[in-house]
Order: sequence, then structure tokens, then C-alpha cells
Amino acid sequence: MNTCFLKIVPALLFMTGCAGNGGSTDNNLPPYQNESLPLEERIEDALSRMTLEEKVAMLHAQSKFSSAGVPRLGIPEIWCTDGPHGIRPEVLWDEWNQAGWTNDSCTAFPALTCLAATWNPEMSALFGKSIGEEARYREKDVLLGPGVNIYRTPLNGRNFEYMGEDPYLSSRMVVPYIQQVQKNGVAACVKHFALNNQETNRQSVDVVVDDRALHEIYLPAFKAAVEQGGVWAVMGSYNKYKGQHCCHNQYLLNDILKRDWGFDGVVISDWGGVHDTKQAVENGLDMEFGSWTNGLTWGASNAYDNYYLAHPYLEMLKRGEADQATLDDKVRRVLRLNFRTAMNTHKPFGSLNSPEHLAAARRIAGEGMVLLKNDGKVLPLDPTAAKRLLVVGENAVRMMTVGGGSSSLKVRHECTPLEGILTAVGPECEVSFERGYVSDATDTYDGVKTGQDLSETRSAERLIADAVQAARSADAVIFIGGLNKNWGQDCESTDRASYGLPYGQDRVIEALAEVNPHLAVVLVSGNAVAMPWIDRVPAVLEAWFSGSETGNALADVLFGRVNPSGKLPFTFPVRLEENAAHAMGEFPGGDTVHYNEGIFVGYRWHDAKAIRPLFAFGHGLSYTTFEIGNVKADRTSLTANGTLRVTADVTNTGDRAGAEVVQLYIGDAESTLPRPVKELKGFEKVMLEPGQTRTVEFTVTPEALSYYDDTKHAWTAEPGRFTAYVGAASDDIRGQVDFTLE
Repeated sequence: MNTCFLKIVPALLFMTGCAGNGGSTDNNLPPYQNESLPLEERIEDALSRMTLEEKVAMLHAQSKFSSAGVPRLGIPEIWCTDGPHGIRPEVLWDEWNQAGWTNDSCTAFPALTCLAATWNPEMSALFGKSIGEEARYREKDVLLGPGVNIYRTPLNGRNFEYMGEDPYLSSRMVVPYIQQVQKNGVAACVKHFALNNQETNRQSVDVVVDDRALHEIYLPAFKAAVEQGGVWAVMGSYNKYKGQHCCHNQYLLNDILKRDWGFDGVVISDWGGVHDTKQAVENGLDMEFGSWTNGLTWGASNAYDNYYLAHPYLEMLKRGEADQATLDDKVRRVLRLNFRTAMNTHKPFGSLNSPEHLAAARRIAGEGMVLLKNDGKVLPLDPTAAKRLLVVGENAVRMMTVGGGSSSLKVRHECTPLEGILTAVGPECEVSFERGYVSDATDTYDGVKTGQDLSETRSAERLIADAVQAARSADAVIFIGGLNKNWGQDCESTDRASYGLPYGQDRVIEALAEVNPHLAVVLVSGNAVAMPWIDRVPAVLEAWFSGSETGNALADVLFGRVNPSGKLPFTFPVRLEENAAHAMGEFPGGDTVHYNEGIFVGYRWHDAKAIRPLFAFGHGLSYTTFEIGNVKADRTSLTANGTLRVTADVTNTGDRAGAEVVQLYIGDAESTLPRPVKELKGFEKVMLEPGQTRTVEFTVTPEALSYYDDTKHAWTAEPGRFTAYVGAASDDIRGQVDFTLE
């Protein structure tokens, strides 16, 4: 087990005690330093002691990832760190490049697509607890994550950082993450608010979307983060909405977030997302970061003083062009954040790269992997029977924690798939490896180097020929490919170049399928991909970007130590044209992008148009089998203030212990406005021994039946007939029951 422990001494020890456990309640302290007093009383006391200059200084960056405190009052700086899959290595004060520390290697947790694919809020809580402890140990105050932007198109390069296409699933999964991070005295910063569904023209594109889609699809996870998760920070997005950049957007930030949802935390800009002082002041922004993101080579030598919320704001205040009340509201929010994090002396001690965190990363990764296909029960592999095992594919040996944009990490060690397989099999099994294909591999990102030499002299034809020759004599073949985090794939600031697999992987897979029927394809990706070879390959496993423990987690699933139970958090269309954003809407647009598909995103579109997907939302197989039946409702009608219980029995009918995700969808048969055929409104993951049966119960309220009426600007539940569908995927309904809303 690779572990790394470090102790960082806080730069400032408060008068109330050390920045760890404990703390003083000395009544001789100024009220703002007395943690026994109500939070709001402390905030008002601190605010009353600050000068105009000190107030403004708190609202903008002083370095790449920190903002100033008030040294005169002992109020410390705020330090942010990129996430949401691990704690970013330390960078130089004014640059993205690494500071060269040797003790800032973190645990890389699985990408959020993998977390969402667990369909298990307990895994979200474990993820949040673990990453929160790492952020706490590194003395970070704000973790820039999680991300909950909706998966609108498979070409969005940043989909791997988000939680899928469904607002209900994203809402359920984001809340435990936030709550557990913040128990460490570290603020979660949910992002990117809002409508950040592409990287092309991300700094300028104006999203045109109807109010129904905005409220029903794109906002619910953010709302849950605020109202249920109690998140302490929200990051604005780069794009525009209603003609205003989202980092200073009147409707999103002031009207919806702060007024309607009662958000009491800080709105943080994305790095470089601020464009105007007056709009930043008036339209809801609280803290500005990265307006010159290339250190001090952009802008003046005193770049931070020239940020939009720095001297330009100060001068507006002095000229009477900006009001004191708006300033004080921003400062109150920053102070509230500070008291919850940096000045919280009751925070637990964290830990970094601990055995527990590596075990958590492995467990989450294993539970999130999705068995898409398993004809002939190729998986799990038995190394005592398949004595000659061939592994093919660059992704079997390539590190995936370095690259991809702001979520790039530095780890002590990343267990690659090939390494995990070699560790898992016994000496009686011979494992060989063939490259199969070559990518445009890079070995460094912002100064972090993988240390891998993936250079190759063989031609593409020779690589395929060598792999085919080895496959002829193998008892089983595992192809490990998919995407990587290079430009044009799963990567921040760029969208995918195409829906198909890159680097000629289809040719490799087809050639392997011709010579060996015992072939399993493992996809490492954060996105859906085209599979023209699907009818010729018996087994397909989606393994995601799984972090530090990728190889061990993958081996757990391949060899049956872990029975796969992941479910897809988004739809795999057969062709890109069968995705709603490409069939009906625009992508990527130009100066504007129109979401013409409205609410019909993902499986909603496939249901409405009766398009059979390659793999459906909610799909995922197991090494055992399950029956779901006896779907019943406890009554035939639901009143406006009542509840209705829907129950179903789930039985493990196979010979292995395993987990099934029982999914509840609701359909509205009599609606004034167009509605999806059905929408996810509940799910429960159930672990069962062979032969065991459990009854799953869902509670349906009128809220689950509501839609957003954009003519009334309100949620509406219309009386009429509804159907509750219960099944194992959006296209695998096992039972249904009708009821009415009175």
C-alpha cells in the first residue's frame, strides 16, 4: 500500500486556538473571534471593524488560488483548490505550473461520472468524507467541486466531471458529497452555475433555453445542493445566459440563487469568468478569481489590484457610483465563509493518501463500473481456467490522473489496469500485453509528469497484426481502450472531435473479435462512445476514469471479487444524430446555442421518439440475475397534500450475492403541456444474497408529479391519471401501476 502523510503547520494561529480540534470561548475576545456567539453576530462585529479598503480586498484574488484576509484583525486568507476528484498539487503564486513540492501528492478518486454510476448516495457520502479529509489536511478552505451540469451531448469534453443526464439522479448524488466535505470545515463549491454544457466557445456563447427546461432539467441539482446540501459556495460558469455572463447574471444569481433559494454563501467566479466591474458588483458575484489567469504576464504588474472587484470597484465606491449595502452583503458572505472554514477552530484533523482513502477510491470505482454486455458469461474471468490471458490496448498502461484540465492531479502512485490484473492473477496464469494502438500521448500537464515513456516505433498495421497473433493462442482477451484526457477527448476547454473511438480502436477490436470469441472490451472514458462492433463482442464493461486505484478496482470486477452493480447515468445513443442536442437542438452553435430540444434530454428524447438506444439510462448488468415484480400502490388516488406508496419485490434469482438498483419512473398521461413519457423519481440500491427477496418502497408526493409552467412561472401538478413504472433501467420496466391525482 502506497501512503503519504504530511503535516502542514497553519500560517496563522488564531487567538481562539490552533487550527485543529478544540478552541477557546474566552469572553475577553472581540465578539467576531468568540465562537460561542451566534455566527451572524460575529459577522456583524467583524464587518463594523473593517475599513472600505479591507472590505474590497476580501472580494478578489491575491494569488492564483487565494484571496486576502484582514491581517490587522487576524482574519486569515481563503485558500481554494481544484477538485472535484482530488486535491490539486500546489502551484506557484502567479502561475499554473507546479510549485515543486514533494509532499502534495493526493488520492485520485474516480471521476464523478463513475460516482453517479454507483446510484448509491452512501458512496457519495464516502467520496465527500474522503476528499474533504484530504482538503482539510492540505489546509484548503474551498474545494472547487462537485460539478452537476447536465449531460446534454456526448461531445462535451467536460462530461466526466459531472453526474449525468438526469436532474433527479444528480440531485440525490450531490447532496451527501457536499454534506460530508463540509463536515471537515471545507466549503464545497458546486459548479458551474449554470448551463455550462459545452467547452466550445465557452467564454462567450449565449445559451438560449426555455424556462421549462431551465427549471426542470438544468437547475434542480444546483437547487438541491443549496436547499438540501447547504452548500457554502457556488461557482458561476463561463457562458452567457440572457445576454449576461453567468458569473455576473442578475436572473441566475440574484433572482434565483439568492432570492428564491435563500443561498447564504458566496458566489465565486470561474477563473477568468468576470468581464465588467459594474455587472460584477450589481449582478450577484461575491469573489473574483483568475481574471488574468496567466499569472502576471497578462495585465499590469499589480494585476490583482486591477481585478474588476479590486481598485475599479473601490473607485466606484469612493465616487458614490456603487452603494455600501451591496458591498456589505458581499463582505458578509465572505466572512460567513471564513468563519465556517479558515476561522473554524473546531475542524477535525484531516488525512492525506491514507489507506482508508485508497480503499474508498477502490470501493467507489468498483461499484461504479457498469457491465454493459455479457453474452455467454465471458465475465467474470477465472484465472485458473484461462491460463493464457492477453491484455490489449494503450489504456491498459496509460496513466489517466494527469491531464484533462483543472481536474488534473499528482498522485503518489496510479495503479494501471495491467498492473491490477497482474497483481490479481496467480502464478498459474500467464498474462501478456500488446499495445494494439497508439494515441497522441503526452506525459506532462502544468509541470506534473507521468514518468511514462509511451513512445512506439511500430506502425498501426504492425500493432494490430501483433495483437491478433497473440490473441489466436490466448484463452481470453481483454481489450482496454476508450478515451483519454487529451485535447479533443475528455478534457476541459475542448469538446470531443467525434463520437467514435479515436486512434483506430474499432479496427483493433474487430480484428480481435475475428480470432478469439472470449473477448471482453473495457472502456475507460467519461462519455458515451459509438460501438460499430457491438454485435461481434460478447462482453463490454464501462470502467470510467477510476483514479488512483483504477487497476485494482478493475481487476476486482473482471475476476469476480466485486459483482458489478453500476448503472449508466446517461444514455448511449447508437449514433450521434440520435442524441437530442444533435437531432433537434444546436451544438456547438456560434455566438448563441439554442436548446431546441427543451426538456427532452437523454432518455426523455429516446422515449418520446421511440428510438432504441445502444445502452439505456439506468442500464447495467450483474454476474447474478434479479427479478422485480409485484408492483403495487397502497391507494388508487393521491390528494394535493397526501402521499402514495409504491412497492415492489426484488429477488436475487442467481447464484451470487449482488446488488440491483430498483428504479421508479413517473409518467403523466393527461397533461396540458407536453411531458416526457416517464421521468426518474426514485431509486434504491438493494444488496441481496442468492434467493433473497426484499420489498422496496417509494413514497410519491404531488411534487414528483409537477412540471414547471413557464406561463405561470410556477411548479404545477395537474389533476389526472399518472403511471408509476418500476424497473431496472429506463428501457427495462418490470411492472407498473396507475393512479390519479385529485
